[in-house]
Amino acid sequence: MITSNISGFKIKMRKEHDFSWFNECFSSVFCVFDQQDSGNLSFGCVDIQNHRRVFVKYAGACPEQFEGEPHEAVKRLRQAIEVYTNLQPHEYLLPIINSFSTAHGFALVFPWFENSECLHPHWSFPPPAKYTDVRSPYYRFRQLALAQRLNALDVIFTFLDYVDRHDYVAIDFYDGSILYNFQTNTIKICDIDFFQKMPCQPNQPPWGSPRYLSPEENQPNAILDHRTNVFRSGACAFGLIGGELDRSFSRWDGNEDLYKIALRAVASNPLERYSHVSEFLFEWRRVVSLSNNSVTC
Repeated sequence: MITSNISGFKIKMRKEHDFSWFNECFSSVFCVFDQQDSGNLSFGCVDIQNHRRVFVKYAGACPEQFEGEPHEAVKRLRQAIEVYTNLQPHEYLLPIINSFSTAHGFALVFPWFENSECLHPHWSFPPPAKYTDVRSPYYRFRQLALAQRLNALDVIFTFLDYVDRHDYVAIDFYDGSILYNFQTNTIKICDIDFFQKMPCQPNQPPWGSPRYLSPEENQPNAILDHRTNVFRSGACAFGLIGGELDRSFSRWDGNEDLYKIALRAVASNPLERYSHVSEFLFEWRRVVSLSNNSVTC
């Protein structure tokens, strides 16, 4: 194992890598994300040209947790440009603002979403700390009022509906894709690199968290489509107001009608789910609206 030093941050690498390009483009690194198994290294830093804080995602190196080949990570990151191009702009999506090649890799640059925190920061709050540590963003999010969490879910579902209408499958979407600003109660979606045009087949092993994976994603010859996105929506509901993989009503913070909608969305048989995210979202919003009206009355 080799240790690289980038602006004072020590990064464990499997192989030596040339990071001279970094200092030519960026400065003032304030955070590093080097525990991803995708092969990507990410940096919070300042763009030298415009002095703005940015998020830089880089492929081509061999970080400690990556067991694949660097050229495969580079290929995936390059392919992600098409996904972002087809889905941005969207008010809830963190967009690509620049991309460039280096001698041995490839980088994407995004704006920095100020004062935001990832709801699944496994590098700083690995389970069980994620669920029990009062400093954990996920723990703090679960302490918010139900109405605030329902608003957050509506943002997430709105984005997934948009993705679904553009015939993309939200591969690898989970709470690690959600950035939350606790000061303004606003959300941005990040890391949609693995989204694929439907119909498509799952990678084996599948990309994504087991807490959010649909059953068909573990079947090599399965076809992923709109109903996979419906499952992902239901999994988000159980992740943010339920018991994640424990989908019992006793772990559910919403009412019974919302629970039934979420439970249908995560049905093992895709044909028993809603046909599209739009259908799921219509029913979800109808029940939320009725609940709000009954409270008002």
